Amino acid sequence: MPQSRSLHVSLLISLLIILWWSGYHPKDRFVWLLETLPAFVAVVALIGVYPRFRFTSLAYVLIWLHAIVLAVGGHYTYAEMPLFNWLRDTLDLSRNHYDRVGHVFQGFVPAMVAREILLRRSPLQPGKWLFFLVTSVCLAISAFYELIEWWVAVASGSAATAFLATQGDVWDTQWDMFLALCGAVTAQLILASWHDRQLAMGVR
Repeated sequence: MPQSRSLHVSLLISLLIILWWSGYHPKDRFVWLLETLPAFVAVVALIGVYPRFRFTSLAYVLIWLHAIVLAVGGHYTYAEMPLFNWLRDTLDLSRNHYDRVGHVFQGFVPAMVAREILLRRSPLQPGKWLFFLVTSVCLAISAFYELIEWWVAVASGSAATAFLATQGDVWDTQWDMFLALCGAVTAQLILASWHDRQLAMGVR
């Protein structure tokens, strides 16, 4: 347990440093706030429940990675992430695809978090029903996030253009939810066994 606690502290400190960088002269302060708010909420929530409910280290590392994706997207905006601008120009792509990466993570990471909560706080066992319910939870999260984007766009008008990151794609909302679905399914297929082993050994 001391080793895992050290890992958790390291993840927290490094994430706070990355979030500080993210908020230092971002491209658009309003977009930065919208994009990184989930990361800040997650940090506060995880710290709040830590004495009573500790996730596996696998889950914490995945949450850390997802928060970094949000921090980078918030700093540059998803449509202007420099590396993916270079990929767009080099490979002659139609758009900056960093937004797509973000939505894969929006399914991939919540899948393992939801899986852990359901396994530890419900009668569900590994199997088809768990797989289905975890996937459904992730799709619901993705759809709700799209509703939030819609509400922000209605409330703020053109100020939400960078937050939406549609880049002229009329099917962007459908792509976002489909990629979250792919992320959720992929996470369960490739990480479930590892996750089960960590749970069987106790939270660490």
